[in-house]
Amino acid sequence: MKQYYRIGEISETYGIGKDSLMYYEKLGIIRPNRGENGYRLYNIKDVWKLNLIKELRNFDISMKRIKEYLEDRSIETTKQILQEEVKLIDDRIQQLTNNKDNIIRRLKSIDDIISDIELNKIQVRHIKLRKALKLNAGISNEGEAECIIKRLQKQYEDKIYILGNGNIGVVYDEEKLNKIGDMKYKAAFCLVDYDDVNYNMILDEGDYVNIVYKGTFDEDMKHIQNMMKYIEENKYKVVGNMIKICKINIHETAIKEEHITEIQIPVRKINNFKE
Repeated sequence: MKQYYRIGEISETYGIGKDSLMYYEKLGIIRPNRGENGYRLYNIKDVWKLNLIKELRNFDISMKRIKEYLEDRSIETTKQILQEEVKLIDDRIQQLTNNKDNIIRRLKSIDDIISDIELNKIQVRHIKLRKALKLNAGISNEGEAECIIKRLQKQYEDKIYILGNGNIGVVYDEEKLNKIGDMKYKAAFCLVDYDDVNYNMILDEGDYVNIVYKGTFDEDMKHIQNMMKYIEENKYKVVGNMIKICKINIHETAIKEEHITEIQIPVRKINNFKE
């Protein structure tokens, strides 16, 4: 039986890079001897340590914790480090379960959107109070909107996801509301759960003139014109910011005809409106 192994032999046998072996040496976990020519020579003590290191690293145990264990090994400390690994696995299972639930919600969101829509029909909906996270920014085209939405997602990465999220939208600039040819936006937002305590925007409960349509940003204008005409003919008054929610967009499909957008304008009947 060989007493010593060179770094190349150890690296090949254990699938551990030479840099990692030298890192373990730097940490003081293993201490190879040196041959006459200066080569590192690993003995049986180093080998059993490497056996443990490889196994514990597969468990995602930190090198600091592994070193502590190797310097104080007993049945009790072995049980302790295995119990720690059970906890790490439980945490990982919970994270995977959360990720799975999140993906299922996204799939359901897409299915609900494409199966429960009435396209190109202007109607009045009473919508309850909604909360959102928003980022104020001047936006004049779809490309800029995507950049702002990405900034918003980065700012609230633990709360906002992009793929399969039908709650992301933009706020129109009300100063441009009647300048249909020069429509711009002043913020991007993402709706959050009603019971969420982390939000910086509220959409008030009330009546909204709304339309859902298929197409891209470029098709907003004709729908907005029709909505404004509907508002006037039915004696409504605009009482807040018009918003657009991107139900299905470029993130979910490259086919523009599959994009689904909803525009909402908060209104109140003129005969119920007190100046």
